[in-house]
Amino acid sequence: MSAFPVTRLRRLRRTPALRSLVRETRLDLDDFVMPLFVCPGEGVDRPLEGLAGIAQRSVDRLCDEAELLAGLGVKAVLLFGILESKDEVATGAWDDDGIVQRALRALRGRAPELVLVTDICLCEYTSHGHCGLVRDGEVANDLTLEFLARTAVSHVEAGADVVAPSDMMDGRVAAIRAALDAEGREQVPIIAYSAKYASAFYGPFREAAGSTPAFGDRRSYQMDPPNVREALRECELDLAEGADVIMVKPALPYLDVIAAVRARFDVPVAAYNVSGEYGMVKAAAASGWLDERQAAIECLTAIKRAGADIVISYWTKELAAWL
Repeated sequence: MSAFPVTRLRRLRRTPALRSLVRETRLDLDDFVMPLFVCPGEGVDRPLEGLAGIAQRSVDRLCDEAELLAGLGVKAVLLFGILESKDEVATGAWDDDGIVQRALRALRGRAPELVLVTDICLCEYTSHGHCGLVRDGEVANDLTLEFLARTAVSHVEAGADVVAPSDMMDGRVAAIRAALDAEGREQVPIIAYSAKYASAFYGPFREAAGSTPAFGDRRSYQMDPPNVREALRECELDLAEGADVIMVKPALPYLDVIAAVRARFDVPVAAYNVSGEYGMVKAAAASGWLDERQAAIECLTAIKRAGADIVISYWTKELAAWL
């Protein structure tokens, strides 16, 4: 390669048109998934303090929002359910008349073009807030698997296109795959939260989903932040159990993990741009410390550049307008 002054890399940065022409990573709305929170009631549109621009919505208002998203070109949403009452065995997770099940049936009629993805976890439905059933003060891995599988089948029967287990129990992908196949649902994909870390960046989500643990924390089942080789093992096991897509969560503090997963596995890779990542940029922008649009696009581009094919982000709706 020739050196300066023959080679001048600034030549291709001189104008916006030139920069666009040689841009290596591009954002495409087709790759983004919008998280939505559905709650009981009618006419409810309850803004969330920690997630500016995001709200808990009743089924009717959720359908209005879904129609708007589809009209903007958003292709997929990820549903989380909010309950009025919970119990120790997460009955509301697989109840045929549960909040997510009702939302799925309504969305199928109002926004049939959307890909409906559902979060498969028990934390939103348990009175103790943990992602599995608790026995003797600990989350019982194997006992939880049946309930996760039951939840996945219930969601698919109500209209889910894709299920996404986020609980981090060992063996849950295999249990869900077997349960779906036994019901003739072998065509339903599984997006596995394969490398989900015990992160400080989930705070605003726990407010949104009402899923803060009543005791202890989730470090005994979510991944230890310093580990990346373990993340690759988790991904490998989930693929062996039948996962179709593997996910890294959170995204921005774990770009190296996304890159390592992308390099190792030739399958679709997802990343979750989580509530804390979104919230801190929103807060900084509200204080006038940075330009939100520019910062958000930079964050999302970094996630794509690291190797994510699919990005779950609270900026998806705004991104539709920006792009």
